[in-house]
Amino acid sequence: MKWPRPARGTVFVRVLAMMIACVLAVQLVNLALQMLVGPPPPRLYSVTQVAAALRSGNDPTREIRLSIDADPPEERGPMSQALSRALALQLGRPLDQVHIGQSDGRSMIPVPPLRPRPFDAEPDVTDGVLVGDFVAAVRRPDGRWTAARPTDSRSSAWRRRSVLWLFAAFAAAIPFAWLLARRVARPIGLFAAAAERIGRDPRAAPLPVEGPAEIADAAAAFNEMQRQLNQYVEDRTLMIGAIAHDLRTPLMRLSLRLEHVPAAVRAGCEGEVAEMEAMIQATAAYVRDVSAPGNRRRLDLRSLAESVVDDYADRGEPVRLSLGESPVIEGDAVALRTVLNNLIGNALRYAGEAEVRLRSEGRHALIEVRDRGPGVPEDELPRVFEPFYRGEQSRNRDTGGIGLGLASVRGVARAHGGDATLQNRRQGGVVATVALPA
Repeated sequence: MKWPRPARGTVFVRVLAMMIACVLAVQLVNLALQMLVGPPPPRLYSVTQVAAALRSGNDPTREIRLSIDADPPEERGPMSQALSRALALQLGRPLDQVHIGQSDGRSMIPVPPLRPRPFDAEPDVTDGVLVGDFVAAVRRPDGRWTAARPTDSRSSAWRRRSVLWLFAAFAAAIPFAWLLARRVARPIGLFAAAAERIGRDPRAAPLPVEGPAEIADAAAAFNEMQRQLNQYVEDRTLMIGAIAHDLRTPLMRLSLRLEHVPAAVRAGCEGEVAEMEAMIQATAAYVRDVSAPGNRRRLDLRSLAESVVDDYADRGEPVRLSLGESPVIEGDAVALRTVLNNLIGNALRYAGEAEVRLRSEGRHALIEVRDRGPGVPEDELPRVFEPFYRGEQSRNRDTGGIGLGLASVRGVARAHGGDATLQNRRQGGVVATVALPA
């Protein structure tokens, strides 16, 4: 069966579109930064203002801060030297005791001409304009330098706002990243849930075939795999049923022919025929139980266990149900009743008594059937759930059984999405545990 594929874009196209949208969003934020929060105009400081601050040791406008430095700033270029001469004139100090430089190499210190002059004439200023992160220093009597700097550069404040704006751009990209991660992770989560659902019920509803082309193709392939698995199980069940049905006919003819043989021979042969019929019925029941799960519904395990234990108690069997929890699961009541009957029957056969306990552990409900029998050799524990395996090596059905009881228990447990285990108890006997998803 071919599942229809919706006409959707591929995952590659969707991821590409999402990344392009994310980049566009960030670029729009950066464009807004340039358009709306452009670099501020430079703050201007006159030589007269700087000279007044150095002379008085304080700037009333708080735009200039003073400090004591060990070394003077480095003068760079004729403009810086001209401003140093202007500041020396303002302060009335020798030129070698006044220096104007920059705190970094990024800012220029222009000096506009105060009067028209020839191009090749040397600047002649008594005042000037300082721009940027300048440092104006005057030598002190102790050899150190009193330095004047801008209190706060507008460019520094603009840089801080730019950094904040970049964080805003990062915040703008987060929703796109979240949507992208969600779109990529959601199909994977759906496949994981579908796999778990099939483990609980092989006939669960198929996945919806939707989403991008790759996801739709994967969902269609998953549904086809589920259909083929169910078909394989059904074919195997039909085959075993057909074999069992066809074997009954020659067995019946053999039984009729045994009526004409001597009584001594007939008694033994009739027992063998009866055992073969029982094996065929047990095999057919095993395949049916593990391959064709019945109707699933919410059920109380304690109520189910009480019903089974009461049936044994009515027949006088030493079976008891311990006090404990009352887990609720979704399962097939008929199949789980068979599980309890098999486990309790094994305990009665080998130990003569059985104890049933119910409890919850994590996301599983546990059914435990305990006995005080001889236990199972450690090297045989991994094999006890294999079909037709009997720890009792005799072929006597009254002691060893057919070898499908524990195999049926594990098959039903796994058909419900759980599992079954068998362990020896320290105080003697074994405990059979069936874990079922709660």
